[in-house]
Amino acid sequence: MPKGPSGQKRPADAISRAVQIMRIATGEEKESGHNPGTEANRKGGLKGGKARAESMTPERRAEIAKKAAATRWKK
Repeated sequence: MPKGPSGQKRPADAISRAVQIMRIATGEEKESGHNPGTEANRKGGLKGGKARAESMTPERRAEIAKKAAATRWKK
């Protein structure tokens, strides 16, 4: 049986999967798994980016920005 991103089991065939989705939609069954876009999950990334920027020299930040701009305009 295939597993979802969090290791939960879900039906392999299309009909069983459709029935499971219908049960979730009608409230007969709870949806399992995690929501990767929650606020709690984002906090770590936001802190890490800020810490990285604070630890860099202005010259290094400018170098990274120039490289990013060149890549964007390369198209």
